[in-house]
Amino acid sequence: MKPIIALDADGVLLDYHRAYAGAWAKAFGAMPAIRDPLAYWPIDRWEVRRLTGDELDQFRTCFDHHYWSTIPAVAGAVEACHELNEAGYELVCVSAIEPQFESARLQNLRDCGFPIARVFATSNSTAAVSPKAEALRNIKPVAFVDDFLPYLRGIPAEIHAALVLREPNGSPNIGDDLVLAHSQHRDLRAFANWWLAR
Repeated sequence: MKPIIALDADGVLLDYHRAYAGAWAKAFGAMPAIRDPLAYWPIDRWEVRRLTGDELDQFRTCFDHHYWSTIPAVAGAVEACHELNEAGYELVCVSAIEPQFESARLQNLRDCGFPIARVFATSNSTAAVSPKAEALRNIKPVAFVDDFLPYLRGIPAEIHAALVLREPNGSPNIGDDLVLAHSQHRDLRAFANWWLAR
């Protein structure tokens, strides 16, 4: 049985920023300009307004099966995954999306060329323990890579927790919880290079 590496999707495998801008264009008819290319959150990265009421409902309808099955890959992520896979690791995706989009997420990853055959949808949560912790306990990976520090809370200590830092402005990847990350990396490519060179 191959050792498993569990990977988050948005921000690690897939470019949620680009997809968010596409959803905005679909909802409101114009692609937003970049406000801050170093912003962690899409709402801060793009020249977009905060939505309420009918506009927010209109925007949310764009986050459908099609959306979750067509997000582009992060640069270098597909190649990094193939290198990990060729080195003998099984790769799985553990994603904080609603369960009804699990198959869309898997289709998206396969269409992008990722060597990933299993997706675990954990829903989203603001609880003290990561919504991914239970899935990770069941999967028993040797490593877990995420770009959202709060999702490292409560995961089993024997799992190597790797944090992808990506864009720094407004990032939640700061503070005392950084001790939860056993390693920190610029992106998945940097993690793969480091992991395979150990």
